[in-house]
Amino acid sequence: MKLSEEEREAIVKYRLERAKEAMVDVRVAMQNNRWNNAANRLYYACFYSAIALLLNDGHSANAHRGVRTLLGLHYVKNGIIEEELSKVLQKTFNIRQTGDYDDLAIVTEQDVAPLVEPAQKFIQEMERLINLKT
Repeated sequence: MKLSEEEREAIVKYRLERAKEAMVDVRVAMQNNRWNNAANRLYYACFYSAIALLLNDGHSANAHRGVRTLLGLHYVKNGIIEEELSKVLQKTFNIRQTGDYDDLAIVTEQDVAPLVEPAQKFIQEMERLINLKT
């Protein structure tokens, strides 16, 4: 489906808003020691912002892996995003997978807390790159 410029801009804006809302959810979950929920929302905050950047630049992915792949292909490989920053998406994905699907694993504060600041930086960088083109 081909989006109009207005539709694309609206979806990009919506995804960035969702990313920011998810970061609020992370903080609430952390305050309540809900570490699986915090891990989930942390990943989705990064994921939504990555989708916003990709869509802003005319790329689309149908799956989580596709988003990570396209981010690497179009932004990391070309030096637009630092490789270390791009790893935040994979790290938050991994911890979310553990919390959501591994019945025997326990996600803890020590798993989530070190990822909060890098995730915030990741989201800010996605937004900065979007704003450069708008």
